[in-house]
Amino acid sequence: MASASTTARNVDRILAARTKAKFGRSIIYAAVIAMAVFSIKTTIIDDTDWARLGSVANVLASAAEFLGVDWGLLPNLLEPAIETIMVATLGTLLGVVVCVPAIWFGALNITPFTPVTYPLARLMMTLSRSIHEIVWGLFFVAAVGLGALAGVLALAIRSVGFIAKMSAEAIEDLDPNPVEAIRAVGGSDFQVFIYAILPQVLPVIVGVVIFEWEINIRRSSILGLVGAGGLGLVFFRQLNTFNFPGVTTVILAILALILFGEIVSYYVRKAII
Repeated sequence: MASASTTARNVDRILAARTKAKFGRSIIYAAVIAMAVFSIKTTIIDDTDWARLGSVANVLASAAEFLGVDWGLLPNLLEPAIETIMVATLGTLLGVVVCVPAIWFGALNITPFTPVTYPLARLMMTLSRSIHEIVWGLFFVAAVGLGALAGVLALAIRSVGFIAKMSAEAIEDLDPNPVEAIRAVGGSDFQVFIYAILPQVLPVIVGVVIFEWEINIRRSSILGLVGAGGLGLVFFRQLNTFNFPGVTTVILAILALILFGEIVSYYVRKAII
């Protein structure tokens, strides 16, 4: 009887815990739905100029202006497309160089002075990710002037957050046994890094860098909107001159460039990793 009574109490306790957890999840779901409804009402329903938007026919007529391709613009897109790829490539490579101290300081198990270097590196990563590349582009356009250099610097700084964070976390999660083995036989910190740490994290770092380069192609395509060159600058000019088929042409060129980046990154990742 005592055993049956204990079992019954345990069952009641489990059922009560499940009911409480279900009630908590229901409150969370209701709060999320309420926030979604409030956001839709505030940002879409209340903030949209419905009178200016017009009828469905007006919307379709406006969208129809973008149909078509400005074939005469195609020869003028080759140089900006090449510039876009170069900006993405140089920005990624420069970002990798800038990431080296951030990775070293930002990995908790190898940072030289934890109270100072670790928070400093994490602050660099957070600052890089928190500020949009358009904002970085505006900053560097103001600092170095119009042109591709501003785009390269903006992408380099923007890349630090992702590359350094992923690489530092990969170092933190590595197998400590090879590190301890090399240190046990008198290996220096440099030897530990070369022979114990780098072989474990190199595939991850290479994959992260390739993925970031692919993302930077997309970013460099729009940095021209703030004067950093590339296809974004052509897009901005076509939009300002109301050449809507030209806008569509540039969008298709950007899409082709992104697909090119996808293909290249796939084969490079397959060959290296």
